[in-house]
Amino acid sequence: MKKLLLLSLFALVAFMGNAQHKDDKSKRPSPPAVASATVNGASIKIDYSQPAVKGRNVWAGDLAPYGKVWRTGANEATVFEVSKDVTVEGKALKAGKYALFSIPNEKEWVIIFNKKSNQWGAYDYKEADDALRVIVPAKAHDFTERFTISAANSGKVTLAWDKVAVDFTVK
Repeated sequence: MKKLLLLSLFALVAFMGNAQHKDDKSKRPSPPAVASATVNGASIKIDYSQPAVKGRNVWAGDLAPYGKVWRTGANEATVFEVSKDVTVEGKALKAGKYALFSIPNEKEWVIIFNKKSNQWGAYDYKEADDALRVIVPAKAHDFTERFTISAANSGKVTLAWDKVAVDFTVK
């Protein structure tokens, strides 16, 4: 009986330790990151994870393939939160929390703000839940090993990875 109790206790401790490790985003291969800015009094916060190129072709295969909806980062879907109503590329976006998805292509990207902010990856993505879509040009960029989002108080948001970057403007 003591052996069974001890074994059960050991299993519980191991499970709890593993669960805590899983919830600790800093221990994941794609570390967490946050980009933030204040644009015309609106606070913008973008919470995402940073996958790495690691010598792979990110635009082929299953990392961020051209023509397919991508979570715009790694792990959970990237969350774009804005404290006030804004415009993105001149189109209205209400204050709130959104999942930030994209559809990368060689010459342009579709940037998607989806109403369901709490999603794992793009597995449950539904176009019917989109609040806004904008199309922005892709451009050549200095090599960036880890996917990086930057946000400036001017309203310029940049997504950069590999040798590609896209910008969109929030006002």
